[in-house]
Amino acid sequence: MQTVRQLDALRGAVATWRAAGERVALVPTMGALHDGHMALVEAARRAAQRVVVSIFVNPKQFGANEDLAKYPRKELADSRMLAAAGVELLWLPPVELMYPDGFVTNVAVRGVGEVLDGAHRPGHFDGVATVVTKLLNQVRPDIALFGEKDWQQLAVIRRLVADLDLDVEILGVPTQREDDGLALSSRNAYLIPEERTRAVALPRALGVAERAIARGGDAETALAQAREMLVTAGFEVDYVTLADAETLGDPIEGRPMRLLAAARIGGTRLIDNIPLNTNDYG
Repeated sequence: MQTVRQLDALRGAVATWRAAGERVALVPTMGALHDGHMALVEAARRAAQRVVVSIFVNPKQFGANEDLAKYPRKELADSRMLAAAGVELLWLPPVELMYPDGFVTNVAVRGVGEVLDGAHRPGHFDGVATVVTKLLNQVRPDIALFGEKDWQQLAVIRRLVADLDLDVEILGVPTQREDDGLALSSRNAYLIPEERTRAVALPRALGVAERAIARGGDAETALAQAREMLVTAGFEVDYVTLADAETLGDPIEGRPMRLLAAARIGGTRLIDNIPLNTNDYG
């Protein structure tokens, strides 16, 4: 596996693959890799002959009081995992390459990027959209893969690619979970044992709400029950909501819908989401 930190070396490698007619996939990450990331890599290997994984802890998507300084950084362990998985190139751009002196451009995706986490973390999705635009332009992949755990991020990126006519396919990969249902996340490492035990209330609350709504129950009642389950488990709830799966606006009958939640337990903020599967109940 090549490890590359300069843009000319990255583009040279990708140009060689393209000259050979090979399809290129990109898996953008912030490192601290786990089985969820490796599922993205596996999907990328099925979709393309060459896989690039980027690791960049993006300062522009962290708020002033968020965890940029303590976000886990495990470059050596990450590199070994990726090499073992058959990744061809690890892209490790330094901050000064991504945001050199004088950098002033901001990419903002209105609407889908302004609700839910966009409202609770102002500027977060501007940071996501800006860095993803840069990564797509740097690597110029045929396909880029993102986890469905960060559903709003995926929706923002899909809107960005569509609006800017970017020539790349965006593929969402299903959320990977622990045996008890908790979605895999780099931030799970922050949880102390007691918090980890109680954290399973997040996927369980979404499941309870999904089953109630899919069977024809009142959505607001089901969402209120889910919020109460989280509060009882010790969470501070940012939101539990049912939204249109594409726009994240109000749900519309006949269109795919998504249940989404964000809540904090101890000092750790967790997010999760699941589809509303009305077909499962006739």
